[in-house]
Amino acid sequence: MSSIDAAGMADKDAGLGPGECVPAGEAAAIGTIVAAIEAGVRAAARAGPARRDAHAKAHGCVRAQFQVLDDLDPSLRVGVFAQPRVFDAWIRFSNGSGKPRRDSVGDGRGMAVKLMGVADSPSTTQDFVMINHPVFFVRNAVDYVDLEASPNPLKFFFPSFNPFRWRLHEGLIAVAVASQKVLNPLNIRYWSMTPYRWGEDACKFSARPSGEPSPFVQTATPDFLHDNLAAHLAERGAAFDFLVQPRTRPASMPVEDPTIVWDEAAAPFLAVARITIPQQTFDSPEQKAFCENLSFTPGHCTAAHRPLGGLNRVRLTVYDHISRLRHALNNAPRQEPVDFTV
Repeated sequence: MSSIDAAGMADKDAGLGPGECVPAGEAAAIGTIVAAIEAGVRAAARAGPARRDAHAKAHGCVRAQFQVLDDLDPSLRVGVFAQPRVFDAWIRFSNGSGKPRRDSVGDGRGMAVKLMGVADSPSTTQDFVMINHPVFFVRNAVDYVDLEASPNPLKFFFPSFNPFRWRLHEGLIAVAVASQKVLNPLNIRYWSMTPYRWGEDACKFSARPSGEPSPFVQTATPDFLHDNLAAHLAERGAAFDFLVQPRTRPASMPVEDPTIVWDEAAAPFLAVARITIPQQTFDSPEQKAFCENLSFTPGHCTAAHRPLGGLNRVRLTVYDHISRLRHALNNAPRQEPVDFTV
């Protein structure tokens, strides 16, 4: 049984999580999304290897340590944070687009963290998938169908001359994501955007750089985010604080709408772990191939950190389906790592 199958069975047994409410038509919408994305991946693979439908361009996969803090409040001792310990982890930094482009093009930037040796997870891993903005620009699965069907993003945000049909709120989020000036993946903060279980409650996650900003910020090359990351880690390490934001005010902190910011003044992010990325090189052909074959999904998780909300329900199906598809098209093994061997 795959980890995604196991997660789905666990969800069925457990019922809906805190704040969840599945709208009518969601299952059909998810099926439409999967079919559309699969068609796009298959078409693109005719000219080269099958790639992820999003976050296709990696800046690098790096080895890291994920240390659960030893002085946490008992209320924060949940799931993988239940006991002080250190997990070996892989981190993939990436651009958000489904097509590899110059790093100078406005785009979301991703940080996907994979903890290994997680006994309570069916996959033996725990993934935290984040981008450099606190919210997403699509509310639900039905809207996601419209996005996939739109000939261009502008048509999704402004589908007609009728202003009552405009998605202005979502459009402003998309502009905010794409307009950020990012010079080094180590210098920016990342958020989960979507909510997850925190034991019996809900939360969001974030990773915030710790220490002095990296001085490697050149923009002369098309792949400057990779180049700056590589230059920094060739000389020194880096660190992030891993944070959790408990859902303290359900009325203003929706689970089913990932376009709404959970107010940090009302619900501060709290440090629960420290990510340490040691000095290293990561550009060998073997490690690049390993990086391409890795799969990151909210479905790689313990029950205590199960993904919540409609967008995550889309992701659980899409990520698993596309991962299986691209590995099959590339004739590549599909398995979770157990150590730092590449």
